[in-house]
Amino acid sequence: MKHLALMAALLAATGAAAQQKAQSGPGAMLRGLDKVNGQTVDVEMQNGQTGAIFGLDVALGDCRYPVDNPTGDAFAYLTIWEKGEPEQLFDGWMIATSPALNALDHARYDVWVIRCITPSGD
Repeated sequence: MKHLALMAALLAATGAAAQQKAQSGPGAMLRGLDKVNGQTVDVEMQNGQTGAIFGLDVALGDCRYPVDNPTGDAFAYLTIWEKGEPEQLFDGWMIATSPALNALDHARYDVWVIRCITPSGD
């Protein structure tokens, strides 16, 4: 019985969180890491834009954030491939607070979402 009650409570909490309203920002702040030399770079991108982060091309489809908390958990739709290569290395949603949940798998480079750019410029 305790397990059923706990599962019901978790499902209710998960459902409420899943229904939290999100808003699209005009872009995102991304961070790249070159694991060989330890260099990092922050890149601001607009939705629909493709840019270079070290030896990778990164396309930002959308960046969303909680309406009630603009500085909260951002999630961005990214497509990533090596420069000059047609095969995608990553295509999906990346979450700022949990980058390892759905991460780029590359031997040399890492890319992750820092935050969405909000219309107010936050």
